[in-house]
Amino acid sequence: MLFGDDQSDPWRFEKLAARQGFRAVAGVDEAGRGPLAGPVVAAAVLLPAGVDLEGVDDSKKLAAAKRDELFALIVERALAIGVGVSDHSSIDRINILQATLAAMKEAVANLAISADYLLVDGISKIPIHLPQRTITKGDSASISIAAASIVAKVTRDRMMDDFDLRYPGYGFARHKGYGSAVHLAAIARLGPSPIHRLTFRGVREHVREDG
Repeated sequence: MLFGDDQSDPWRFEKLAARQGFRAVAGVDEAGRGPLAGPVVAAAVLLPAGVDLEGVDDSKKLAAAKRDELFALIVERALAIGVGVSDHSSIDRINILQATLAAMKEAVANLAISADYLLVDGISKIPIHLPQRTITKGDSASISIAAASIVAKVTRDRMMDDFDLRYPGYGFARHKGYGSAVHLAAIARLGPSPIHRLTFRGVREHVREDG
């Protein structure tokens, strides 16, 4: 951190990138690495400098109703939003880390305004030819990453609500695919659904061998 930077300023990483000459700084984050079912969803968000997004924070710290409210605000005020999705079969095929990075790459590619610099939550860089900075716990440190975390989380939660209607009995609308006791009991009782991650512990033990 440069001398004089305010570590409580949610714009500090965006300002640092701007001082380096970058003009379109996007925050990138994901939702859904840990669940046993459904996709991993990534979002990239490009914000106008200094835009008022009071209340935006790491999506995990916010109640669902607040996330929905802030999602609408971000959609209204962002310069561009891109979303990328890696489904359960991709996760099983290439592993969750590679599937997450693929979703992040897709999210950046789907921005209507091209980014020239990325702020990425976590420790893994996206396999894309753009300057980028990874930030551990970036969704609590960067306003752009926090906005991306909310977009990714709300988008994925709504997908899981839809899956709950298609595959009743598992409780997807309630736990969003995470490994709660209720979810694990449903898998044991019903077997994996078409959207379960068959390589994940808690699911793979219940995959039936059909010969």
